[in-house]
Amino acid sequence: MGIKDFFLPTIAPEPMTVDAAAYPAPNNGIVNNWLYPVSTASRASAMAVPTIARGRNILCSLATLPLEQYLKSDGSHVEPNRVINQPDPRVPGSAIYSYVAEDLLFLGVSYGMILSMYADGRIQEWTRISPDRVLPELNSLGTEIIGYSVDNKKVPPFGVGSLVVFNGLDEGFLNRAGRTIRAAIALENAAEQFAKEPVPMMVLKSNGTNLTSERISKLLESWRVARTNRSTAFLNADIELQAMGIDPNKLQLNEARQYVALELCRALNIPAFFASAESTSMTYSNAINERRSLIDFGGRNILLAIEQRLSQPDFVPAGNYVRFSLDEFLRGNPLERAQVYEILNRIGAMSVEEIREEEDLLK
Repeated sequence: MGIKDFFLPTIAPEPMTVDAAAYPAPNNGIVNNWLYPVSTASRASAMAVPTIARGRNILCSLATLPLEQYLKSDGSHVEPNRVINQPDPRVPGSAIYSYVAEDLLFLGVSYGMILSMYADGRIQEWTRISPDRVLPELNSLGTEIIGYSVDNKKVPPFGVGSLVVFNGLDEGFLNRAGRTIRAAIALENAAEQFAKEPVPMMVLKSNGTNLTSERISKLLESWRVARTNRSTAFLNADIELQAMGIDPNKLQLNEARQYVALELCRALNIPAFFASAESTSMTYSNAINERRSLIDFGGRNILLAIEQRLSQPDFVPAGNYVRFSLDEFLRGNPLERAQVYEILNRIGAMSVEEIREEEDLLK
């Protein structure tokens, strides 16, 4: 990197390339981060819980928002380097960043592999790789990472084939919420079981009449078919029906699932409104406030980890930084925006032309 990066940012350095096909395309998976305890739940089991799946999709969708590049000196916008929004030409950038966000959410770490670099040492192309393919190598004390292996093959410490590491700000959802995840899975299994057997287990009891084995078999089969088809079975006076087991209504299965859903929302750091885990009336204005809460308390740590890594000098010239553009996501409804614009115009903070430009009304 040289002084020309400040004065000639539009001139791309001569690239060094590597065959992208030599590296596997991104795929998703789960691995235990060496920094933290063994994951207490797997991705597959967690994603089988509707609240977790919805929370994951909401939070990871934030990472698909556009990335912008700015100058630290005055905050002015500059055209982002192509690698910022399109890391791998084979894969949409939104897909890569969505799974990077998932890795950070679930595990607290995400990895990418450098495919090509410019001659000045900046990254030209990279692709996400599944964390379960990566094995950190520690020093003799087990306190510091000194290298990495991918698919049991050691990778270089820098340059093409080396790793881009996105470090999260905590140990990851799968590591910190294992007990709640397991409770949610148990409740989902219970709900599935009650869906298959919608009424308690039953016993057909003879009132003293001796029944032949053939008669008993036919009777049981007719009741099995009736239960399976949700139809009506028949009993004569010689047979008594006795219900056994737990009534699902008394079990309060729905209430338990609602409670666990709220606990999962807390663990995911998302407002319950987004997971529909809380029955409250929601106005549009409240929804906008919830969006801000989603960014502040749920998405900020994930977005910050990505922004800060992409702001390093191996991605952008010195004096530049990268941020997600949240404007469209946080915009209020037209009436709210009109009221704000009216005030800003009245105090001279924005002209009519600036307002029209902000609303994309200029032809």
